[in-house]
Formats: sequence, C-alpha cells, structure tokens
Amino acid sequence: MTAISGSAAAVTGAASGIGRALALELAARGCDLALADRDEAGLQQVAAEIAKAGTRKVSTHRVDIGEPAQIQQFAQAAIAAHPSLNIVINNAGVALLGAFNEVDQAQMEWLININFWGVVHGTRAFLPHLSLKPEAHIVNVSSIFGIIAPPGQTAYCAAKFAVRGFSESLRHELAVANSPVKLSVVHPGGVLTNIVRNSRTGVGITDNARRAESIDRFDAIAKTTPPVAAQRIIAGIEKNQPRILIGNDAWFMDLLQRFRPATYWAALAKRIGKVEEKGK
Repeated sequence: MTAISGSAAAVTGAASGIGRALALELAARGCDLALADRDEAGLQQVAAEIAKAGTRKVSTHRVDIGEPAQIQQFAQAAIAAHPSLNIVINNAGVALLGAFNEVDQAQMEWLININFWGVVHGTRAFLPHLSLKPEAHIVNVSSIFGIIAPPGQTAYCAAKFAVRGFSESLRHELAVANSPVKLSVVHPGGVLTNIVRNSRTGVGITDNARRAESIDRFDAIAKTTPPVAAQRIIAGIEKNQPRILIGNDAWFMDLLQRFRPATYWAALAKRIGKVEEKGK
C-alpha cells in the first residue's frame, strides 16, 4: 500500500473541484503538497486554507497543462521543494460543448492536448523520480466517459478513453518491471464541479441556450461532491486499486456497458431522461 501520512504529493488542477478537495484531504491526512493550476488566486486560497488547518508544507505552481515545457518545469520545482515526493495525481482537465460537426479541429486538439497529453507529459516528467522511491503512486483521472461514450462528447471521450488505455498499459509495464510505482486510473461519474460551467463552446454552436441547458442537465445528474470523490481516490491510493470508480452512477454505467457493450446508450438515455425529470 502507499501510505498518505508522511508522503508528499503533486496535484494538478488543484485550484478547484476534485483537485482542490484532494489537496485539502491529503493535507488533513499528513501529506505535503505541490499544487499546480493556471488559477494562481485559486491556488493561494487553497494553500491558505491548508495553512489554517495545520503545518503541512505546501508549494504552489502556476502551470498550463497544455504546455509540456511547463509540466517539466513543474516536476523539477515540485521535486526540489519536496524531495520525498512519491504521489502524483494528474487531475487537470477541461470540457467542450458540442457535437462533432460543431467542434473544429483546433478545439479538439486543445482539449486532447490538456486532457490526454497533459496526463502523458505529467507521468513522463515525474516517473524517473518516483521509480527511485520505495513506494510511489501515480493517479491518472479519466472519467466515466472513458468507459462509455455518449453523443456530444467526441473530443472528451477520445481523450478520456486514451487516458484509460495509456494508464492500463503503463500499469502492466510497471508490474512486469517489478517497479515500486503503482498506478490507478480514476473514472468519476457526475461530480458537482464547475467543469461544465467553465467549458468552451463549439464554433458551430450559435444558440446560447445550449450552455444553460447543458449546465442544468449536469446539475440534475451530478450527485457526488468533490470531497467524497477525493476520499474515494485517496482510499484507492491506500489500497493500490488499479481502477477507481466514483459514484453509484459510474458503477451502474460501467456494469451496463459490460452487459450491453454495443447497445448501452439506448437504455442509458432513458434512465438519464428520468433522472432529469425528477430533478425538475
């Protein structure tokens, strides 16, 4: 197992949502932190909140996960600030509203560059250091949309399925090499964060009402809070769980696609429709 108390962790996307909740929960459990995000003000707020609650060492780093050089610089700075660093959580991600024909190539590349390549670059930057530790852990955050693929999510699903495939293959490579580094891939269901509110809109979308509808739909379905998601991820780290599903919705959708791998969407769309009606 990878013990939390006495460890040091690097967390991307740490200024809000699941990343922020992870930072607070890890600190509460005795873990030092290197926190990365583009939102410097948000990072400072998280660091100040941790400082009020205890004496953990926290470093903050402004990082654009879409820039490989900045990820490499973050890894170097985080390791310099926390030589014992042995946990890396590649959590940062973005969303994009629109069907395939409403999203242009540049927008797809923007999302995949952050949601997939950001994970790959983060893993590559930290792995040599982690491999020298007696116990270490990488957590790559995919999504339930790395297991199922609903309409309107072509770019997001492409990235999150890629995170899943990359993570599972790398986990097997680490096991074959008898590496001390363990790897978990996380598949959250609906978690109440601002990812949909902060999403970009496809260039082909001219109806501003679509964004409001998307937010309302997400709020009706998303039932898991970021602190609960963080606790589940940390439990998965402690138990070295290879796959971490978050939320009853994620468990249900995972099972459904196993039983109906080619036809799950018809059944799932009906269920989502009923949940939305209940939420109104």
